[in-house]
Amino acid sequence: MPANFLKHSTHGGRPPRFDRCIYRSRNVVERCFNRLEQWRGLATRYDTTRESYQAAVTIASILLWI
Repeated sequence: MPANFLKHSTHGGRPPRFDRCIYRSRNVVERCFNRLEQWRGLATRYDTTRESYQAAVTIASILLWI
């Protein structure tokens, strides 16, 4: 293994091993966030209260799920 890989693997660099199942789950979550950010109000956080923002996220999630 290159010395550069060993130097960064324990300090926030690439993980020392690759777990395909964990990566697949992470990919699903990241794609979901990317789809939700296509909604302008969610991406720029126009809603001023926590409740209205949570409602907007819920509505957008339901519409994406349908």
